[in-house]
Amino acid sequence: MMKIEAIIREERLGHVKRALEEKGFVAMTVTRVLGRGEQKGIRLQYRGGSIEVDMLPKLKIEMFVRDEDVETVMRTVCDSARTGRFGDGRIFVMPVTISGKVRTGEVEGKLP
Repeated sequence: MMKIEAIIREERLGHVKRALEEKGFVAMTVTRVLGRGEQKGIRLQYRGGSIEVDMLPKLKIEMFVRDEDVETVMRTVCDSARTGRFGDGRIFVMPVTISGKVRTGEVEGKLP
């Protein structure tokens, strides 16, 4: 099992969610986050002055998928979140060695 974390633009969530649902991936957690990447924020003009915003609002999508689904999910998220501009986001994949269901106590994987 793998954990996928994707940081995307807030306005792309609907596109990403629909694209994933069309491929059968419906389980996800979405969290509002602040961050910045290579662009180091943006400069806005406001009432004749300049304001620097160095932490931008983004969304973090977290999903747990089977190893064989990682490439499909990554491509789907990237294709549906992409605008072609700086700040489109990043996607990370990490192995999950143990998981458990709170309701049932069922554990998947080997406890140390």
